[in-house]
Amino acid sequence: MVKRAFVLLSSLLVIAGAASAQNTSGSNSTNGTAIGGTNTSSKSISGTVTDINTGETLIGAFVEAIGTDAKTITDLNGAFTLEGLTEGSYDLKISYMGYLDQIEEGIKAGSRNITITLTADEQLLMASTVTAEENRNTSASLVRITRTSPVIISTLSAQDISRTQDSNASEVIRRIPGVSIIDEKFVMVRGLSQRYNNVWINGGAVPSSEADSRAFSFDIIPSSQIDNLTIIKSPSAEYPADYSGGFISIGTKEVPEKNGVQLSVGGNFNDVSYKDFTTYTGKLSNMAGGFFSSLNYLDGSDKNIDLKNNSLDNNWATKTFNPIGDLKLSASANFRKNLKHSLFGLTASVNYTNEYRAQRDMINNLYGAYDHRNDRTNYLRRSTDNQFNNNSRLGAMLNLTFLGHDGKGKLQFKNILNKIDNKRYTVRDGVSAQNNQEHSAEYFYRSRLSYNGQLSGERRLSDLNKLDWTLSYSYANRYMPDRRRYLINDAIETGTLALSTGNDISREWTKLDEHIASIGINDKQDFEFGDWTPSLKYGLYGEYRSRKYYTREFYYSWNYYDNSLPSDFRQMDIPTMLSDEDYFGADRFYMQEQIRMRNNYSGNNILGAGYFSATIPFGKFSLLAGLRYEFNQMDLITNSRQYEESPVHSYYTDSDIFPSMNLTYRFDDRNNLRLSYGRSVNRPEFRERSSSVYYDFELASNVQGNSELRNCYVDNLDLRYEFYPGKGETISLAAFYKHFDSPIEWTYTVAGGTDLVYSYKNAESANNYGLELDIRKGLDFMGLKNFSLSFNGALIKSLVEFEEGSLEEDRPMQGQSPYLINTGLFYNNPDLGLDVALLYNRIGKRIIGVGRSEGTTGSDDVAKVPDSYEMPRNVLDLTLSKSIGEKVELKFSIKNILGESVVCKQFDEDIVQITSMYNPGRNVSLQLVWNF
Repeated sequence: MVKRAFVLLSSLLVIAGAASAQNTSGSNSTNGTAIGGTNTSSKSISGTVTDINTGETLIGAFVEAIGTDAKTITDLNGAFTLEGLTEGSYDLKISYMGYLDQIEEGIKAGSRNITITLTADEQLLMASTVTAEENRNTSASLVRITRTSPVIISTLSAQDISRTQDSNASEVIRRIPGVSIIDEKFVMVRGLSQRYNNVWINGGAVPSSEADSRAFSFDIIPSSQIDNLTIIKSPSAEYPADYSGGFISIGTKEVPEKNGVQLSVGGNFNDVSYKDFTTYTGKLSNMAGGFFSSLNYLDGSDKNIDLKNNSLDNNWATKTFNPIGDLKLSASANFRKNLKHSLFGLTASVNYTNEYRAQRDMINNLYGAYDHRNDRTNYLRRSTDNQFNNNSRLGAMLNLTFLGHDGKGKLQFKNILNKIDNKRYTVRDGVSAQNNQEHSAEYFYRSRLSYNGQLSGERRLSDLNKLDWTLSYSYANRYMPDRRRYLINDAIETGTLALSTGNDISREWTKLDEHIASIGINDKQDFEFGDWTPSLKYGLYGEYRSRKYYTREFYYSWNYYDNSLPSDFRQMDIPTMLSDEDYFGADRFYMQEQIRMRNNYSGNNILGAGYFSATIPFGKFSLLAGLRYEFNQMDLITNSRQYEESPVHSYYTDSDIFPSMNLTYRFDDRNNLRLSYGRSVNRPEFRERSSSVYYDFELASNVQGNSELRNCYVDNLDLRYEFYPGKGETISLAAFYKHFDSPIEWTYTVAGGTDLVYSYKNAESANNYGLELDIRKGLDFMGLKNFSLSFNGALIKSLVEFEEGSLEEDRPMQGQSPYLINTGLFYNNPDLGLDVALLYNRIGKRIIGVGRSEGTTGSDDVAKVPDSYEMPRNVLDLTLSKSIGEKVELKFSIKNILGESVVCKQFDEDIVQITSMYNPGRNVSLQLVWNF
């Protein structure tokens, strides 16, 4: 800690002189005398300056080629480049406050990646207490932060991300111990569903990206925007109380290492998707006019809507083609400049991706209780789906940072904007719960946009006092203009597929907007009583969140007794018929609105919090203890009647105190033992308490809210041992236990005998416990130079308990895997500019669909509908990157090499029934990167 204190002080003393020297020398300077050689072509020397004992990089060290004008300082990674040299050898002098000067003799011009180690001047170090700005984008820096953190955390750096070549945050985060992904975008930490996580970006809260669940979709954030990713796993008073799995903090890039521009272009090929890809050709009508506030009706009626004379696109046709492949483009610009009294950094980037994904012959079933008497299955639905997705992503980032040379000030303005467009066509053939043969399809375009902006500052008021603050605004929307569905079945005549009712052809417009504004301020006061150095931290946090959800539904209809449609129109091809305006009119097809005002809702939520915590060291022990108070009030506005605006306000208010304790025993600089306890809460969201009903085509069922949902309170207990064998290396073993009071579960009920309705409800209690092992270790000790190993695994168990007399049976928590495995073998050779990684991932069998019991409690007719499990799958990835000269890098990867299918099953004693199965395919990508 004391050694690191010199980082910023050194920068203060040398930056001004170095900046002046750089301006004097220029990048094309060729002055100076080389030890040998006469070639005048410009050369450079680059390397890194580190501490000889700890291996930590040193920021702001002064480096010069003796006898020349070539001078510079090390950046936030301890790296430097001396430019403007001629052919020959040079003696380098390295100076750094608190360290002995070092002379490196005979360094040849053109040398790359040299490492210079400095020895601390112990006498001077003992008298100094200045601290420095920490770099958080390398593996070594985050391991150091993990080691010194007062709470239990798991981290991943930009350097780790570059090795795996993961394209978005959902792919990145699954490399962290105890983390798994559902639906390729939702994060589960320690076997807990996404609702038990809290996500912040750059110190500010972010809205839920989904309309029907409390969840943040991690696939919306490109990996290129991420500087570091941290999961806080033990509660602490300074963090929000509303997390139990993990508090996920994403930091985007800030002060760059050097000036430059980077361009990249790449492509990807999916072996399942790039043949016979089907999509719709029509343009889905947008939401102009306030969700069709001005519609043309037939014959002046207020009931029947004219399909022909409205600005609606009525093209339901599809086409099939062979996509060439995915396209990936990105550009970034980095700028840093030493000003008179500060260091200014700018990072800007823009990225675009267009991809095609198909899920062919996808089994989509759900079974009821097995009929053991007749030895046959009992389908609630049975179908085969073919789904085609065209996804495009557009992201932009602009971050500005000012750092004071005296180390006492920092000001940042960070902005990220991301948008995902999903154009999907799904066609389904199967059997319904009523045992009708059916054919159906869904067309939709869905856009999701997310903006996060933060203005933050830090100020060291004295050597013992530090103040920081954050103003944050976040916005998310989800638009689905003109979702179309149709269904034909043999309900009228067995064996003949036909249109039964107009309700089986529908169009729907949906709009969701959510805003979050927040402010937070924290102050940390250190104290010195001889050798005893406790500290006190306290702060306030306020948050205002608002959400509005609005939808309109329309169904096709016709006059059943007097129409001029062809006599066989029910058996005609639906897309062809609906694309032909000759079939529209007062005596043919027209559209009716299904007015369901109870499906719309809005709301606002106010959260106010205050906390204080104290860090108390005693010997090798350090205790972080604190209390957090939170007041939360939700105002949910729904409609009491279906056919008109009839707003009703429902208020949900709670105020609680949340204690936390984190105890660390530091055996020495390389060994820690941690014990923590904390209480947390899980609050229902607007949607989960609303009366809104939404038909989910993939579930073939309605989804609705539950106004009776209660808060879930969780007691969290953690124990972790950590060993740090070397720079950037760690070995840790953790045990955890969580007890839930009234956990919120996602399940379904059966309506009308066969129709399913999914919703949310509180169970009585639940327990969740497990072990986590994390290893990141170089393999030099085995004689494998440049090789390193990463392994993290988890063993997890849970049990949800229901009230006595309930039909529900105790079971594991939804989404909880009994084990998780993530491992990687890495080869990095700086001399060859070669980086290779072989990565493996596997999760244990987990519940993705909760079953239920049917019948009467205590009777013999109770039948158990089995839970649906996602089965284990082996995922093997290979990535390779190769530098070509100093400006070009080539990246290559193969994801999901084994090509195993995603399979879900229901188990009823010895009966195994497949509920879902599809093959996501292998992805082969190639990317070319230019650095200027």
